[in-house]
Amino acid sequence: MLTEASLAATGIDAVALKPAEVDVADALDLDAEAAVIDYEGRERLPDAETLAALDDAYDLFVTTPVRADGFDPLGDDSLLDRLPETATRVLVAGNGAYLTESEARRAIAPRLKAAREAAPDAWVGTEGIERVALATGGTQFELLSRGTDSEVRAIRTAGFDGDIVLYAPTVLTDDPDETLDAVGGYVSRRGPVRKALPDDATTDATAEGRAREILLQAATDYALVGDAETVADRVADLEAAGIDRVVAYPARGLDAFRP
Repeated sequence: MLTEASLAATGIDAVALKPAEVDVADALDLDAEAAVIDYEGRERLPDAETLAALDDAYDLFVTTPVRADGFDPLGDDSLLDRLPETATRVLVAGNGAYLTESEARRAIAPRLKAAREAAPDAWVGTEGIERVALATGGTQFELLSRGTDSEVRAIRTAGFDGDIVLYAPTVLTDDPDETLDAVGGYVSRRGPVRKALPDDATTDATAEGRAREILLQAATDYALVGDAETVADRVADLEAAGIDRVVAYPARGLDAFRP
């Protein structure tokens, strides 16, 4: 059973909010100091009033795909007017699921460069564009994977001294069924896991045999899973490798992160 202080006890102080899954206007009382709004399409971007309320409640970060109309520094950037002045942008290439065909064809590198020049304090999302992101400098926003520790140590050894922030689905439970229901589908889409899974395997709590073993191992590779003490130990390991901050996506819903 989790205590009210469970999130704080993990050492995590930032949460990711997905407007397609939750009403972010109801997320003003989470056990966190910072919040990151994920971009899931223009129609799901919270309105200016909601963003202002979130900015009052948290240190606010907003994901802004540089190829998307409204956030394109070389074209239409009108959605920037909706963001609070004190919010920090997270510059990303953008998930193709939330881009039109024409947006997805736009060149990433020059847009990241222009956006960084306009917002020098912005974080830069690395997923799928690691070298380009690193070349732009600034805070690197990484996605947790089984190679995160070694990759971060490598770039620290190579001389990168900027901040590195990690995004990780987080499941504050040690129950394997609840873990699979929360992140089984997510981890099954990661390349190495997808290749290892038997054909037509279920990925939730009903998974059995080898598929279940693969998924539960993958859950610890690609997500933060366990009771507060277990997750705190993993966060400490990541920080020792060179991670500066962890952003937790509440894979079991917002209530697990409420004080």
